[in-house]
This record gives sequence, C-alpha cells and structure tokens, in this order.
Amino acid sequence: MGFIAKSIVAAAALGALVGTAFAEEAPTPWELKTDMAYGYEKDGKTVAYKMGTANAGRLLKGAKKVPRGTLFFLGQNGQLYMRTGPYLEDGKFMFGADE
Repeated sequence: MGFIAKSIVAAAALGALVGTAFAEEAPTPWELKTDMAYGYEKDGKTVAYKMGTANAGRLLKGAKKVPRGTLFFLGQNGQLYMRTGPYLEDGKFMFGADE
C-alpha cells in the first residue's frame, strides 16, 4: 500500500474515532472505586492513588463527607469548583450548552 493510501486509511480511522467521541450525548459518570483516593494537586493536575488500610484512620481524621447534591466542575480558568444546591431542572442539567 502506498503512502497516500495509508494516509487516507489513517485519516478515515481517526475521523471515525473522533465522530464516535462527539456522538455521545450524555457524559459518563465518574467511576470512583473503593480503596482508591483521588487528588486535585496544587498545579491543577488530577491524580489517583491506591489506598492502604494501615493508616486509614489517619486519612479519615479531618475528612468531611461530600453532601448529596454537590456538583463539581472546572471553571474557564482551569480551577476546580464545587456547588451545592439545585443543578437539575425537570431532570435536565440547568447549566447545559446553549442551543
């Protein structure tokens, strides 16, 4: 297969992948797992850590439960925010894309 043919096949495959990514309408929920910790570091990166049980008490000391009805989102400045309170209206996200 020549260079041009390979390029066309690669472009078609990439287009198919991108097309399926944009075709998804509903975002998938976070998949939080037991024995894992998730961090938002000072530099704005998110990380995941495998937790142990030996120092679980120390981890829970000072920890707070996240209230139900809490929404997490990244602002335009890349900062992680949380909001408690209503964010659904008639079962739909109140702050959805402008249509």
